[in-house]
Amino acid sequence: MSDSAPSPSLSAHGGSVGTQIRADIIGGRLEPGAKLREAALAEKYEVSRIPIREALRSLEAEGLVESRKYSGSVVAPSPVEDAEDLFEIRIVLEAATAKRAARRAAALNASDVPDLKWREQRKEINDILGAGDIVIEQERFEDLAVLNMRFHFAIAELSGSLSFVSLLRQISGKIEWLYSLNVTRRGPQAWPEHREIIAAIDAGQVERAAEVMARHVRRSRDSYFAMMSDPSR
Repeated sequence: MSDSAPSPSLSAHGGSVGTQIRADIIGGRLEPGAKLREAALAEKYEVSRIPIREALRSLEAEGLVESRKYSGSVVAPSPVEDAEDLFEIRIVLEAATAKRAARRAAALNASDVPDLKWREQRKEINDILGAGDIVIEQERFEDLAVLNMRFHFAIAELSGSLSFVSLLRQISGKIEWLYSLNVTRRGPQAWPEHREIIAAIDAGQVERAAEVMARHVRRSRDSYFAMMSDPSR
């Protein structure tokens, strides 16, 4: 998959219009509590109401949109209040995904039978990492939040666990939202850590893969809260 193609995991929220609405929510152009009327959104994004409806449904599954009785869909509250809980969930969940992915890699390393799906998924991860390097070099940090989420989704997919992928999808919108608030500070530091994670997975180092992933998320958590407490931000 090329770095210009959307990950299957992240294109599930209604294609290009879903991507635009998602970006506008995370970027603050659609503020928390704002009403998301299908007709107005269809006019704004120049599409019919059907893809808008599909996008809102998928964004609701990610926690970015809420459906309220009598008032319809609205932008979900900012995840800032839930940040501590979200990071704690991520530490456990993503350490488990890395551990399982490394266990799969160990089994594949010991087998003489090639796994074409694994190779395709690994190529996608390499493409994501390369795209992130370019984004950082060009200081296009607004694009890094999407790539970061694509990487973490790819690791979940590498684990082979549909449950892990599903659980990560449920909080992916809020994760990306929090990440975007601190991406300029944390992004360039966090990106090289992804290579340490995938190296441990490739080597089949089960416990190390879990350890480096958990440390990676903890560093993001600590950087986020340091940013939030910085009076000069």
